Amino acid sequence: MPDTSSRERCSWAQDDLLMRNYHDAEWGVPQRDPRMLWEMLMLEGFQAGLAWIIILRKRDAFRAAFADFNPARVAAFDERDIERLMADPGIVRARAKIEATIKGAQIYCDMQDRGEDFSAFCWSFTGGAPILGDGASWVASTPLSETVSKELKRRGFKFVGPTITYAWMQAVGIVNDHSLGCFRRQMEPSTAIESKKPYDPAREK
Repeated sequence: MPDTSSRERCSWAQDDLLMRNYHDAEWGVPQRDPRMLWEMLMLEGFQAGLAWIIILRKRDAFRAAFADFNPARVAAFDERDIERLMADPGIVRARAKIEATIKGAQIYCDMQDRGEDFSAFCWSFTGGAPILGDGASWVASTPLSETVSKELKRRGFKFVGPTITYAWMQAVGIVNDHSLGCFRRQMEPSTAIESKKPYDPAREK
């Protein structure tokens, strides 16, 4: 395996090996799998108020605790499962976040039952194409993340404020925010464009 330690990458991924590997392999890569998009949204919710490295270090434990983030199984969790999770030292033991994840699974399943694909929903906000950031500035949220956040909240998701939502959009590649000098910036140059078909809530009515 080639040594990539000397490659130029986003500043936040320079020092910690786990963060560097996550950056190089996952962060900003357009994710199209609906279940994985949902898992990442739930993990970003757990990150609220914490550093992402904490969630990253606990990710395997989260997956074990939440049935590999199988939405159908998580949607069926009951009070006994909540108590089990609250006693699990491997995860972030926050009842509100645990309950929000169970609710998020139920929403995901309800969408699926109605024939609505979660991946299509997530990517509809940008017309299916990643948005390419300028690579020079770093923002916590954008007008688009505010729009996405508002729609997620309307559907009943919790811990999906504009800042959390934007971090999720960056993580799953809806936004390519790799810095200008980062070797991962040119992942999908042909499709990383400003969408001309922004999400229109009227389409859901």
